[in-house]
Amino acid sequence: MLGFISFWQAAAVVLNDMGSSAFYAGAIAEHFIGKTAPWFVLAIMLLAFAVQSLYFESCSMFVRGGVYRVVKEGMGSTLAKFSVSALMFDYILTGPISGVSAGLYLVGLLNELLRHAHSHFLLPVNATAALFAVLVTIYFWWENIKGIPESSEKALRIMHVTTVMVILVILWCAYTLWVRGAHLPPWPRLSNLVYSNDALGWLRHTSLPYTVGIIGVFIGLGHSVLAMSGEETMAQVYRELEHPKLPNLEKAGMVIFLYSLIFTAGVAFCAVMIVPDSVRNSFSGNPISGLVMHLAGPFSLRLALRVFVVVVGVLMLAGAVNTAIVGSNGVLNRVSEDGILPDWFRHPHRRFGTSHRILNLVVGLQLFTILLSRGNIFLLGEAYAFGVMWSFAMKGLAVLVLRYKQPGKREFRVPLNIRLGSVEIPLGVGIITATLFALCLINLFTKQVATVSGVVFTLIFFGVFSASERFTRKRGAAHTELDQFNLEPGEDLNPDTLGVRPGNVLVMFRDYNTLHNLDATLDRVDTHRQDVVVLHMRLLARAASGEYELAPEQLFSGKEQELFTRALSLAEKKGKTIHLAVAPATDKWDGILRAAQSLRSSSIVLGLSPSRQVTEEARVAGLAWERLSEPKPQLALEIYSPNGQEHVFYLGPHAPHLTLKEIKLLHNIWLELSNEVAPTELHHHDVIHFALHELLGEIRNDKREEALARLRQHLQQIKDRRGPQV
Repeated sequence: MLGFISFWQAAAVVLNDMGSSAFYAGAIAEHFIGKTAPWFVLAIMLLAFAVQSLYFESCSMFVRGGVYRVVKEGMGSTLAKFSVSALMFDYILTGPISGVSAGLYLVGLLNELLRHAHSHFLLPVNATAALFAVLVTIYFWWENIKGIPESSEKALRIMHVTTVMVILVILWCAYTLWVRGAHLPPWPRLSNLVYSNDALGWLRHTSLPYTVGIIGVFIGLGHSVLAMSGEETMAQVYRELEHPKLPNLEKAGMVIFLYSLIFTAGVAFCAVMIVPDSVRNSFSGNPISGLVMHLAGPFSLRLALRVFVVVVGVLMLAGAVNTAIVGSNGVLNRVSEDGILPDWFRHPHRRFGTSHRILNLVVGLQLFTILLSRGNIFLLGEAYAFGVMWSFAMKGLAVLVLRYKQPGKREFRVPLNIRLGSVEIPLGVGIITATLFALCLINLFTKQVATVSGVVFTLIFFGVFSASERFTRKRGAAHTELDQFNLEPGEDLNPDTLGVRPGNVLVMFRDYNTLHNLDATLDRVDTHRQDVVVLHMRLLARAASGEYELAPEQLFSGKEQELFTRALSLAEKKGKTIHLAVAPATDKWDGILRAAQSLRSSSIVLGLSPSRQVTEEARVAGLAWERLSEPKPQLALEIYSPNGQEHVFYLGPHAPHLTLKEIKLLHNIWLELSNEVAPTELHHHDVIHFALHELLGEIRNDKREEALARLRQHLQQIKDRRGPQV
């Protein structure tokens, strides 16, 4: 099942994309709008923090709360398919732009070292960068084939190294500015904006960018949105975020915001303030390298720091390639789950259980993009941001619509909500959504390459989704929103085959509408310390004596698939790992207890039986326990009712649970008898042993019927005192 990750790992996966934009976003923005670019990068970082709140709210409503699910719930399937089609365009671009940027940093350093060695051979910049991007993409394709826990752990290690580099660069920049003096970049006024030839698109023939301040501001923001790529990945990793999910997402979000603000915006400001205008353009492909080489201090130290920066940059930008693959995989999985793409796409890898066919498709498109761009970072940068802005805007609008369609409570709500009587005005969501749509419209007219390529790509993907959906529904592949599972047949259930530890909790389930026993178990069990096995027992007719010869498909029908999907969904919501199994049996309790014995479980958890009272269920379980072969395990039987009431019984020899009344009765008997037998020492357990021995003697001689009559009378009195039982 899912290997849940910590909020540090989740933040690292997203930061490998968002944080990596510090290596190129400032330089690309300056290329289009001049030296005022750092102010716009800073504004985009603040906007990214606001957009995070949209994701917090949507994830509090839906565990799989990405753009597709939220837009579909809010505004229908057609707009959802459009939104995810646009988003896929930027996911396909994010990997190549990060990989090419990493290659540019590397080839820039290598060529610098070759020049210092007086070599006449220099590497071709764009071609080498493109080749490096191809190799990195293939490497992370394989990592994702193996699964997100491995790739997220690598992302976390990359962020550890990156943090050291960020601290060194920021502190050295601060020292340089203190020594040389500091002058902030020009304020973002119309008079300070310097547009490049390709910055205005279809607006270059008008006077609007030069005369209307708000349009100039949005043009600057539009060319800086590279700095906020990676937000959608938050929704994709939320599914695999460990318990408690939403608080961990908020922690991850704060880490992402602060890190990006300091790193991305800080580097953009320092580059303009420290690197001379005359040479800054020569480092447009690797701006942090240029910044490091113009810090105050000995050349040898600056060169050493540049080497470190390049190594870290290559690692982090390569991590952004991984993030793009993770996000694309999550988005297309969600689309496939809803029946838009055939189940064939989600067929699990036989060894790793990952959706390898979707990964192959995504990586294939990314490799094609790298080869098509030939390593031109500005071409990739200009094409970027069409889809991500439209998907963000549609998500904001969907969250706004859902405030009225589904007005119930949420674990998180975007701030700034004004209530007028019984009507709530979600001012915060409205402002964020309006800002995003304004950026979409300005980008539509100013980013020609992004608009043309983005519209074409989006329409193609939208057409593919629509045609595939019709084809899938026509064929009757109808089990939408059902997860796909690998079937691994085995002769016996044991801890090794399921990958669980002894002492696990065995949860039985038979109906996806009554999972309250699993819900209660996941609430109380720390799955880091104790594993949870969820078992569906397929009951067969007694004549089927060869049930273990059945093929796996005969034990795993559509019913089991739906059962396991619901169980998995609940586990995702709780952020806790479960282990699934299905087994045949001819008798319910014989099958359950043999499974618990084989798995070396410590407890069995059930829901209420529709045909037996709780006490009768426990009695039948106890009789079945007696028939088990040796060694018989000591087991706790926990039965949960839908309202959360728990009934606990113990199977096998165990110390009885004595009430306070029974303990007082025992103590009073001990007090009365201890003086009578003095000076012989008498203990409480001696009293119990004597009483039990006497009772055993009675039921084995001619006083048996008298003893049973008194026992029945005692049990009836207890039952009368307790009242009716569930």
